[in-house]
Amino acid sequence: MSVNDDELTRIRAARQAEIQQQIEAQAEHQVQAEAQEAAAEQEANVLALAMRTILTPEARDRLARVELGHSDLATSVKQHLYTLHQSNQIQTPVNEEMLKRILQGISQNNRRETTIRRI
Repeated sequence: MSVNDDELTRIRAARQAEIQQQIEAQAEHQVQAEAQEAAAEQEANVLALAMRTILTPEARDRLARVELGHSDLATSVKQHLYTLHQSNQIQTPVNEEMLKRILQGISQNNRRETTIRRI
């Protein structure tokens, strides 16, 4: 019975090591996910703060409404405006009419041509 006990002990030790490795991998993955989430939140806060100085209140309202329906479009507009502001290529504050033109330009670039063929 000593051989069976030794083998059982070895199997238990191997299983415990495997479980420990899985726990460590999950913990590392969670830390990375939390770091990415914190970085994304910080970037969103920086963009939101920048939008307060770049946009007029009416333009911010319009961008907030756009964000409700098309969050990816609003995010790309915010990043575009932030980049333009950083490089001093845009006059601040941006009013609602200028924001409309920017939104039109970006949405037209992302639009796909749809054709309907009859068979």
